[in-house]
Amino acid sequence: MNIVYLGSGEFGVPCLDALKASAHDLCLVVTQPANPAGRGRKPQPTPAAGWAAEHRVPFVETDNVNAAEAMQRIAACRPDVIVVIAFGQKVGKDLVALPPKGAINVHASLLPKYRGAAPINWALIRGETHTGNSIITLADRIDAGDVLAQTGTAIGPQETAGELHDRLAQLAAPLLLKTLASLEAGTATYTKQNDAEATFAPKLRKSDGFLDFREPAETLARKIRGFWPWPGAAASYVSGQTQKSTRVVLALAEAVVEPGAAQLPAGTFDQDRDVACADGTLRIMKIKPAGSGLMSFHAFVNGWHVQPGDRLMKIEE
Repeated sequence: MNIVYLGSGEFGVPCLDALKASAHDLCLVVTQPANPAGRGRKPQPTPAAGWAAEHRVPFVETDNVNAAEAMQRIAACRPDVIVVIAFGQKVGKDLVALPPKGAINVHASLLPKYRGAAPINWALIRGETHTGNSIITLADRIDAGDVLAQTGTAIGPQETAGELHDRLAQLAAPLLLKTLASLEAGTATYTKQNDAEATFAPKLRKSDGFLDFREPAETLARKIRGFWPWPGAAASYVSGQTQKSTRVVLALAEAVVEPGAAQLPAGTFDQDRDVACADGTLRIMKIKPAGSGLMSFHAFVNGWHVQPGDRLMKIEE
């Protein structure tokens, strides 16, 4: 079949690899324009654009896929199917109706749970132990189309959003090829979602990662995993001796509940260098201080001379 791919993010790259290696004809990649990034603010192409350039697949960068010029370029490919993965734009009805076998989307959750822009993050933040990928038809409402295929996987007890993202991206590729085979053969089944069971995963902001240590330790441990590597679970480390403040991002931690332990003010390091929270303490395992790389908490304690009574404080917006 002729395939046109609409996508921007890293999540879709394993699916691009699978499409390129398959018997299908990947005619065109459509992606978002390059955005300024890094210290020099030089325009950086999307991962999809970079992949297309490397593999010599024709690609188009556009900020409006529904504009006449973009539509004409896609129509010229005579696509049988449009595949949409982490694109970043709403695909209009005219474009959805263009290919005879429809437009399909790969989404990193077991729909109808976690519709929205950040399903991997919110699954971890809300303490899910199981997630997966869904392939659906495109619909007017976000992530509400008919389900064509799903596959599930357990979430590791210390798995971060970044790690789960990469693992789900790899799992999506064989599921996509299986779905395309069923569409080509005319054997695909279309299962409507139960909207009453829908949950939502809205786009994250940088400030969502500002930790408040008045929350329970277990809640904070889930947020830390769910926010790594972006937006990052951030706080200000304040030395009790010097009062010097350093912004840090916590990359991995676990909740510790010790009945009868002395209750310190929220955010205070105890004798074990664990952090007091509303319920239990937080044992930090990995941390990234501003201007430094990711390190073990032991290395941070030694390098920053962390003492009992030092504090982690919430960053004010």
